[in-house]
Amino acid sequence: MSNIPDELSYTKEHEWVAGLDDGLTITVGITEFAAEALGDVVFVQLPDVGSNVEAGDSIGEVESTKSVSEIYAPVGGEVVEVNQNVADDPSLVNSDPYGEGWMFRVRIEGEPEDLLSPAEYTALTSGES
Repeated sequence: MSNIPDELSYTKEHEWVAGLDDGLTITVGITEFAAEALGDVVFVQLPDVGSNVEAGDSIGEVESTKSVSEIYAPVGGEVVEVNQNVADDPSLVNSDPYGEGWMFRVRIEGEPEDLLSPAEYTALTSGES
């Protein structure tokens, strides 16, 4: 079973969101569940710093030895930082998805919608939803 940290929020597309408490900037990555399903990640395309995104937009992709998956913006706002370490070493997504494997930060606009609690994400990934 995948690790699902209690302090994060989640999306149905298997991204995690941290930092909603400060109300300004959030950090986004893909969940351990998604990383395990993908297999060995070999390439990560991140959004451009300064780009404006809307919740639900496809803004990057993760390529593994098994498939290519889209990265979606969980919230609307401006991309203020990307994790160049992940672009340089995509295996960080597999080895530390909730730490060094984070992908980008967004200065949010408005209230995030459609985020899942850890319990809701657990139900989603265990097929109980």
